[in-house]
Amino acid sequence: MSSFELGRVSIRSYAFELVKNEIDKRLLPLLADKQGGVLDFQDLFRRFSFDSICRFSFGLDPKCLESSLPISQFALSFDLASKLSAERAMTTSPIVWKIKRFLNIGSEKKLREAIKMINILAQEVIRQKRKLGFSNHRDLLSRFMGSISDETYLRDIVISFLLAGRDTIASALTSFFYVIANRPKVAKSIREEADRVLGPDKDLTSCEQMSELHYLQASVYEIMRLYPPIQFDSKFCLGDDFLPDGTFVKKGTRVTYHPYAMGRMEELWGCDCLEFKPERWLKDGVFFQENPFKYPVFQAGLRVCLGKEMALVEIKSVALSLLRRFHVELAQPYHHIPRFSPGLTATFSGGLLVSVREISP
Repeated sequence: MSSFELGRVSIRSYAFELVKNEIDKRLLPLLADKQGGVLDFQDLFRRFSFDSICRFSFGLDPKCLESSLPISQFALSFDLASKLSAERAMTTSPIVWKIKRFLNIGSEKKLREAIKMINILAQEVIRQKRKLGFSNHRDLLSRFMGSISDETYLRDIVISFLLAGRDTIASALTSFFYVIANRPKVAKSIREEADRVLGPDKDLTSCEQMSELHYLQASVYEIMRLYPPIQFDSKFCLGDDFLPDGTFVKKGTRVTYHPYAMGRMEELWGCDCLEFKPERWLKDGVFFQENPFKYPVFQAGLRVCLGKEMALVEIKSVALSLLRRFHVELAQPYHHIPRFSPGLTATFSGGLLVSVREISP
């Protein structure tokens, strides 16, 4: 059902409208107002993506990117739950967090409270939608509510979309500007392509125009090759099986793959695998899609990311809008290699500190 809904042209157009509105009404004015100071782009993009995914999934606007930079209880609870869930994997043994969960103490008590708050808020949104009517609303929850009545199921599936569509977008955008800020020639090439395709000083008006921005697409893919939002992922084998090389995999085995490492392997990407080269994704100036099993940033096969196209629209819309209006400079030198914090997605420890200034006409 999700695949069917997310494949609709109407819902992609709706997502594009929401993202464009968030960029034009909040993100760009906020950056224009904060010129000259130091901003944490990672925090900014997390707020942006949380507002966007909540509006798209719930029809709820947390307004985390308002000029006063408020932070909603929903966002705080969501952040805490994600952080504590990821930290379970860092414990010496799962017995540790299981005992804490049984006794309801420490981090497990905080996690339980955060999840309780998320569930209460999600259920309240569902209740309000049922009360006000949802048949003429365009958000994802309203579409599901037309055929699903189980409120727990509705709550869980929408929270899953929040989890999948919030921090991954923020991570990709943070990495994008970390890399591009030190490459003015790449930023210039992206601007020139946009001027050529869209026209000077003309904004994107539809998703369809995105398909003509081949160099922008190549730059986004190249950055996620080096800095994938999900650095490693796992699947569990449902039945006895064999890998293509003949390796036997027993039922129940956890199989983990590592997009971060795969994107830096010389045997996959050549001797220049550690270099940032958007050109590796272009053939005669046209974007060329690599085998998704070689580039599993969006997963591959039956498990390919349902929101892949909408994620790309959001990432490219933000990247293009900011690059056409602002020069972005890192507050720390580029050779200051980012350290990643433990989490479900790749997060720069300490954020990404930058300064921006508007491009002169």
